[in-house]
Amino acid sequence: MSKIPLLLTASLALLAAACGSSSSSSSKSSSATTTSSTHTATTPTTSSVALATRTLSGVGTVLVNGQGRTLYIFVPDNAKKVTCLAGCLTVWPPLAISSGQKPQVSGGVKASLVSADPNPSGGEVVTYAGWPLYLYVADPSAGTDHGEGVNSSGGLWYVISPSGRVVKAAGAASASGGGGSTY
Repeated sequence: MSKIPLLLTASLALLAAACGSSSSSSSKSSSATTTSSTHTATTPTTSSVALATRTLSGVGTVLVNGQGRTLYIFVPDNAKKVTCLAGCLTVWPPLAISSGQKPQVSGGVKASLVSADPNPSGGEVVTYAGWPLYLYVADPSAGTDHGEGVNSSGGLWYVISPSGRVVKAAGAASASGGGGSTY
């Protein structure tokens, strides 16, 4: 038997373990289609950060990180600066990036809308159309959007589309396929 299939199997097992999973249960389920899949971390100590898109049931195509986890905006940020601080960051960790680094983009993400702003807690936070981007700890895996429309940490949280529009889920997709209304 060749060593290549054995090495491939072992490599895939290590990759699956590194990506992790959660056994958290939820009453909300999402059907998701990934338009890009890049496995990169979102901490400032990593060599790359990625932005991609994913289609989520009820909201349409939204931004995700390199692991396919849904990204959110915080309305009090007002598309200007990071205002999620202290305890907020434990529930809504920002999509952090090292100073001077540029995120990799794919799947309909517009590079012209990607930037970074200073994080008052240190480092920088990736922004899209001026909005700082965050993950939600209650999203157990890629393809979930449990933070959509949540009122937490002093404001509302929404997903953002590749066009840079903030999307408020309305429970039914619009005729344009974007789903919901925009902020």
